[in-house]
Amino acid sequence: MAESDGTFLYIGTYPNEADARADYGVVKELHKDGAVGTYDAAVVTKDDKGKVHVNKDEQAFRHGGWGGAVAGAVVGLLFPPAIIGTAIVGGAIGAVTGHLWRGVSRSDVKELGEAIDSGEAALLVVGESKLEDAIAKAELKAEKKVAKQLGVKKSDIDAAVKGAASELS
Repeated sequence: MAESDGTFLYIGTYPNEADARADYGVVKELHKDGAVGTYDAAVVTKDDKGKVHVNKDEQAFRHGGWGGAVAGAVVGLLFPPAIIGTAIVGGAIGAVTGHLWRGVSRSDVKELGEAIDSGEAALLVVGESKLEDAIAKAELKAEKKVAKQLGVKKSDIDAAVKGAASELS
């Protein structure tokens, strides 16, 4: 059983972006039905040149206030900046990355970063611990799946995002 204030990370890989987006739709429905709490998600693709592209939901704030910062922080943690084709910037991402880095081992970072191959797509979902049970029951169609409880509290991520947002206002 996951700790109630923990953070869960799921990465599923797909042969194409359309399949990843279909499962993203399932995650959105889980949220709408109350099965998951605060979460952030992105569809990540890697082109034939090895560049990583992050496709974010433009309405990320409806997912509980993380507003894209958490998924962006995970992408920044997993992939070197030189191969990320989409600009991921912002104080909230930097603050959240610091918390995530302390909660993820180097071997986990390597495993998660190697989950997506060139020409594939991935669905990255990070959220509060109850997301783990909902994802397991949802029967997502990913070819490969990596799921990890992270050693970071959701409340610490909330505080980092709120702190960075207040600095911007």
